[in-house]
Amino acid sequence: MSQKIRQDINIGKNIRALRIRSGYTQEQTVARLQLAGIHTMSRSIYSQIEAGTYNIRVSELAALKTILKADSYDAFFADLSESQE
Repeated sequence: MSQKIRQDINIGKNIRALRIRSGYTQEQTVARLQLAGIHTMSRSIYSQIEAGTYNIRVSELAALKTILKADSYDAFFADLSESQE
């Protein structure tokens, strides 16, 4: 069973910013995730990730780090505070 990260602080905004910086649409990002072995990913689920309403799996976050060419996992958590709940 895959572990999920409960988003009590929304990292979706940072994921969206990384995607846009990479020049990908949501559909292109989903296609790359599927090619990386995240076969359950859909455009709807990915949209929920960016909205912060989906508890992202660790495997999905790891794939996004590679696909979006994030220097480190810190990029997903930059400029966040617990007040964004």
